[in-house]
Amino acid sequence: MKPNLSPMFAALIAAAGLATTAQAQVTGNVEAGAGKVAMCIGCHGITDYKTNFPEVYHVPKIAGQNPKYLEAALTEYKKANRKHPSMRGIAGSLTEQDMADVAAYYTALGEVKDAPEVPATPRAARADVAALLQKGACVSCHGENFNKPIDPAYPKIAGQYPDYLYAALTAYKDDTHATWGRGNPIMAGMAKQFTNAELKAIAYYIGSLPGDIRTVPQGRFR
Repeated sequence: MKPNLSPMFAALIAAAGLATTAQAQVTGNVEAGAGKVAMCIGCHGITDYKTNFPEVYHVPKIAGQNPKYLEAALTEYKKANRKHPSMRGIAGSLTEQDMADVAAYYTALGEVKDAPEVPATPRAARADVAALLQKGACVSCHGENFNKPIDPAYPKIAGQYPDYLYAALTAYKDDTHATWGRGNPIMAGMAKQFTNAELKAIAYYIGSLPGDIRTVPQGRFR
């Protein structure tokens, strides 16, 4: 059973859905995207690669991610709603078509033949973590096993690096800094309910689950 969302959260989610409609008009091309990822593979194409700004954590797995989420994330960096300097610099150089092509490429890159199906029901969480997930209504947006979001502009998060998930959650919680933080009313409202220790518990549980996203090693010169 999905948790009930407050009227405020429901309205924000509906607004977010409307905001992504314009992006849906651009169709990504996988082959074109392959020629546009030179700036991406130096971080996202290295297994276990970590950034050190504003703290040390893994750069996220993006192969196999929802393409519309990847487009939406790049758009948020370009608009400075996400403030990470490196990603803002990269996204700022991309057109909407570029973003769609890059997103299509990374979605296809994560497709693995005969990959085991991700179960619809996640492994049971500890009682205290289950209560946090219920409070945050996480499954209401991120879907079955946190791997089938209800909207294609939302990310798959099962199996994501836990330290990245934690860094992202704290970035939504505190958006007051000039060079880091994320401005998103839905995620900010969710994250601000919790202490950092509680956000870490959520992140490490979700990161421990099986999912479709992965890091696919890529050489810089191909």
